[in-house]
Amino acid sequence: MHEERLAAFSRERLDGRPLPDDLRTLLVAQWEGRDAFARLLRLDFLAPGEVHPLLDTDYLSEAELADPEMQCVNAAAAQLAEHLKLVARYGHNWVGYWLHPDEPADRGWRPAELDTEFSVRVLPGHTLAEAAAAELADHQDEPDERAGYAALAAELARLGLPLDTREYDALGGAEVRVDPDGLMEELIEAERGRRGLH
Repeated sequence: MHEERLAAFSRERLDGRPLPDDLRTLLVAQWEGRDAFARLLRLDFLAPGEVHPLLDTDYLSEAELADPEMQCVNAAAAQLAEHLKLVARYGHNWVGYWLHPDEPADRGWRPAELDTEFSVRVLPGHTLAEAAAAELADHQDEPDERAGYAALAAELARLGLPLDTREYDALGGAEVRVDPDGLMEELIEAERGRRGLH
Protein backbone atom coordinates (compact mmCIF):
# COMPACT_ATOMS: atom_id res chain seq x y z
CA MET A 1 0.00 0.00 0.00
CA HIS A 2 2.81 2.41 0.84
CA GLU A 3 5.52 0.87 -1.36
CA GLU A 4 5.70 3.72 -3.86
CA ARG A 5 5.76 6.31 -1.10
CA LEU A 6 8.50 4.39 0.72
CA ALA A 7 10.48 4.14 -2.52
CA ALA A 8 10.11 7.89 -3.09
CA PHE A 9 11.28 8.60 0.46
CA SER A 10 14.28 6.37 -0.11
CA ARG A 11 15.16 8.10 -3.38
CA GLU A 12 14.88 11.58 -1.85
CA ARG A 13 16.49 10.94 1.55
CA LEU A 14 18.75 7.91 1.13
CA ASP A 15 19.82 7.95 -2.53
CA GLY A 16 17.57 4.95 -3.20
CA ARG A 17 19.13 2.66 -0.59
CA PRO A 18 16.85 0.01 0.93
CA LEU A 19 15.05 1.38 3.99
CA PRO A 20 15.96 -0.19 7.35
CA ASP A 21 13.05 -2.16 8.83
CA ASP A 22 12.53 0.19 11.77
CA LEU A 23 12.44 3.23 9.48
CA ARG A 24 9.81 1.55 7.27
CA THR A 25 7.67 0.78 10.31
CA LEU A 26 7.98 4.31 11.68
CA LEU A 27 7.22 5.98 8.35
CA VAL A 28 4.13 3.88 7.66
CA ALA A 29 2.85 4.56 11.17
CA GLN A 30 3.26 8.32 10.67
CA TRP A 31 1.58 8.24 7.25
CA GLU A 32 -1.34 6.24 8.65
CA GLY A 33 -1.83 8.72 11.47
CA ARG A 34 -0.73 6.28 14.16
CA ASP A 35 1.18 8.68 16.36
CA ALA A 36 2.25 6.39 19.24
CA PHE A 37 5.79 5.98 17.87
CA ALA A 38 6.16 9.69 17.14
CA ARG A 39 5.02 10.59 20.65
CA LEU A 40 7.30 8.00 22.19
CA LEU A 41 10.44 8.72 20.14
CA ARG A 42 9.73 12.39 19.27
CA LEU A 43 10.53 11.84 15.59
CA ASP A 44 8.84 13.84 12.85
CA PHE A 45 9.82 12.59 9.41
CA LEU A 46 10.76 15.07 6.70
CA ALA A 47 8.11 15.81 4.12
CA PRO A 48 8.66 15.41 0.37
CA GLY A 49 10.57 18.37 -1.01
CA GLU A 50 11.78 19.52 2.40
CA VAL A 51 15.32 20.80 1.92
CA HIS A 52 18.22 19.08 3.67
CA PRO A 53 19.32 21.53 6.40
CA LEU A 54 22.92 21.50 5.15
CA LEU A 55 21.69 22.63 1.72
CA ASP A 56 19.23 25.26 2.95
CA THR A 57 20.59 28.79 2.43
CA ASP A 58 17.25 30.64 2.44
CA TYR A 59 17.96 32.09 5.88
CA LEU A 60 21.12 33.87 4.64
CA SER A 61 21.10 37.46 3.41
CA GLU A 62 22.43 38.41 -0.04
CA ALA A 63 25.55 39.83 1.59
CA GLU A 64 26.13 36.58 3.49
CA LEU A 65 25.63 34.53 0.34
CA ALA A 66 28.19 36.70 -1.46
CA ASP A 67 30.77 36.41 1.32
CA PRO A 68 33.66 34.18 0.15
CA GLU A 69 34.09 32.55 3.58
CA MET A 70 30.36 31.73 3.74
CA GLN A 71 30.55 30.32 0.23
CA CYS A 72 33.30 27.97 1.44
CA VAL A 73 31.13 26.85 4.35
CA ASN A 74 28.10 26.32 2.09
CA ALA A 75 30.14 24.34 -0.46
CA ALA A 76 31.59 22.16 2.32
CA ALA A 77 28.13 21.66 3.84
CA ALA A 78 26.81 20.47 0.47
CA GLN A 79 29.62 17.91 0.26
CA LEU A 80 28.98 16.75 3.83
CA ALA A 81 25.29 16.31 3.00
CA GLU A 82 26.30 13.58 0.53
CA HIS A 83 27.26 11.42 3.54
CA LEU A 84 24.78 12.65 6.17
CA LYS A 85 21.34 11.38 5.17
CA LEU A 86 18.74 13.08 7.36
CA VAL A 87 15.26 11.62 7.61
CA ALA A 88 13.50 13.29 10.57
CA ARG A 89 13.35 16.25 12.90
CA TYR A 90 14.13 15.49 16.50
CA GLY A 91 13.28 18.47 18.67
CA HIS A 92 15.25 21.40 17.24
CA ASN A 93 17.72 19.05 15.55
CA TRP A 94 17.61 16.48 12.75
CA VAL A 95 18.46 12.78 12.73
CA GLY A 96 19.42 10.29 10.10
CA TYR A 97 22.45 8.25 9.14
CA TRP A 98 26.18 8.83 8.71
CA LEU A 99 26.93 6.90 5.51
CA HIS A 100 30.47 7.86 4.61
CA PRO A 101 31.96 5.28 2.20
CA ASP A 102 35.04 4.79 4.42
CA GLU A 103 32.93 3.46 7.30
CA PRO A 104 33.15 -0.34 7.69
CA ALA A 105 30.17 -1.98 5.99
CA ASP A 106 29.93 -4.68 8.65
CA ARG A 107 29.00 -2.11 11.31
CA GLY A 108 25.81 -1.15 9.52
CA TRP A 109 24.41 2.34 9.26
CA ARG A 110 25.39 4.74 12.02
CA PRO A 111 22.54 6.90 13.35
CA ALA A 112 23.59 10.55 13.57
CA GLU A 113 22.21 13.91 14.67
CA LEU A 114 22.73 17.36 13.16
CA ASP A 115 22.20 20.35 15.44
CA THR A 116 21.33 23.93 14.53
CA GLU A 117 25.02 24.90 14.62
CA PHE A 118 25.69 22.26 11.92
CA SER A 119 27.61 20.06 14.31
CA VAL A 120 27.16 16.32 13.75
CA ARG A 121 27.09 13.74 16.52
CA VAL A 122 27.06 10.03 15.81
CA LEU A 123 24.58 8.35 18.17
CA PRO A 124 24.71 5.06 20.06
CA GLY A 125 22.69 2.17 18.69
CA HIS A 126 22.48 0.38 15.37
CA THR A 127 19.06 1.63 14.25
CA LEU A 128 17.28 4.96 14.26
CA ALA A 129 14.77 3.69 16.81
CA GLU A 130 17.53 2.48 19.13
CA ALA A 131 19.35 5.81 18.85
CA ALA A 132 16.21 7.84 19.57
CA ALA A 133 15.35 5.61 22.54
CA ALA A 134 18.91 5.90 23.87
CA GLU A 135 18.77 9.70 23.61
CA LEU A 136 15.48 9.79 25.51
CA ALA A 137 16.43 7.14 28.08
CA ASP A 138 17.53 9.51 30.83
CA HIS A 139 14.37 11.62 30.46
CA GLN A 140 12.06 8.79 31.54
CA ASP A 141 10.49 8.36 34.97
CA GLU A 142 13.09 5.72 35.78
CA PRO A 143 16.09 5.69 38.16
CA ASP A 144 18.71 5.85 35.38
CA GLU A 145 19.21 5.67 31.61
CA ARG A 146 19.48 1.87 31.65
CA ALA A 147 16.04 1.48 33.20
CA GLY A 148 14.68 4.28 31.01
CA TYR A 149 15.94 2.60 27.84
CA ALA A 150 14.56 -0.79 28.91
CA ALA A 151 11.14 0.80 29.53
CA LEU A 152 11.17 2.47 26.09
CA ALA A 153 12.30 -0.77 24.42
CA ALA A 154 9.47 -2.67 26.10
CA GLU A 155 6.91 -0.09 24.99
CA LEU A 156 8.23 -0.12 21.41
CA ALA A 157 8.02 -3.92 21.35
CA ARG A 158 4.43 -3.72 22.62
CA LEU A 159 3.63 -1.34 19.76
CA GLY A 160 5.18 -3.69 17.19
CA LEU A 161 8.72 -2.35 16.86
CA PRO A 162 11.11 -4.62 18.78
CA LEU A 163 14.64 -3.28 19.14
CA ASP A 164 17.70 -5.47 18.60
CA THR A 165 18.55 -5.07 22.28
CA ARG A 166 16.68 -4.00 25.39
CA GLU A 167 19.94 -3.36 27.24
CA TYR A 168 21.35 0.16 27.16
CA ASP A 169 24.93 -1.07 27.67
CA ALA A 170 24.65 -3.35 24.63
CA LEU A 171 23.92 -0.49 22.22
CA GLY A 172 27.55 0.01 21.34
CA GLY A 173 29.46 3.22 21.14
CA ALA A 174 29.29 5.90 18.54
CA GLU A 175 32.77 5.40 17.10
CA VAL A 176 33.27 6.17 13.44
CA ARG A 177 36.27 6.01 11.16
CA VAL A 178 35.53 9.41 9.59
CA ASP A 179 34.52 12.09 12.09
CA PRO A 180 31.79 14.26 10.50
CA ASP A 181 32.86 17.51 12.19
CA GLY A 182 36.50 16.86 11.36
CA LEU A 183 35.56 16.19 7.75
CA MET A 184 33.56 19.44 7.63
CA GLU A 185 36.62 21.40 8.76
CA GLU A 186 38.76 19.66 6.13
CA LEU A 187 36.22 20.42 3.41
CA ILE A 188 36.04 24.09 4.40
CA GLU A 189 39.83 24.37 4.33
CA ALA A 190 39.96 22.65 0.94
CA GLU A 191 37.37 25.11 -0.41
CA ARG A 192 39.35 28.04 1.02
CA GLY A 193 42.44 26.70 -0.74
CA ARG A 194 40.60 26.34 -4.06
CA ARG A 195 39.38 29.91 -3.79
CA GLY A 196 42.77 31.33 -2.76
CA LEU A 197 41.62 32.40 0.69
CA HIS A 198 44.61 31.08 2.65
